[in-house]
Amino acid sequence: MTKLLLSVHVLAAILAVGPITVAASLFPRYARQASPVAALLHRICRGYAVAGVAVPVFGLATALQLGVLTDAWLLTSMALTAIAAAVLTLAILPGQRALLSTADGAGGAAGSPRLAMLTGVFNVLWAVVVVLMIVRPGSTTGA
Repeated sequence: MTKLLLSVHVLAAILAVGPITVAASLFPRYARQASPVAALLHRICRGYAVAGVAVPVFGLATALQLGVLTDAWLLTSMALTAIAAAVLTLAILPGQRALLSTADGAGGAAGSPRLAMLTGVFNVLWAVVVVLMIVRPGSTTGA
């Protein structure tokens, strides 16, 4: 059961979080150009954000199976995941929506550097979570 939960957790992370990081990173560029691609990238971010809920759900189920819910590396990963989710839902998605709502695209030039920075923070948070999941400080596996 643990292997199945871990497999679903990793697949969900790759298939849900991966597209969000790419689409969110590309969005500011296309928003500055007032391109219709920006609207598609925003829809991708929104849709995959919903699917991304599976990542922590299956992660918690896996951690419960493994008995590592109180390990520092996991608690840190959970906190960083919560911060990344907050950055996405409270800053990136509303920022994208605001840039899309500017009729002439002029607002895109003003708001896209901040949005690009927030997207970078979001991506770094996920990179740190991935490293923590691989290295697992204090793990008995020797990794």
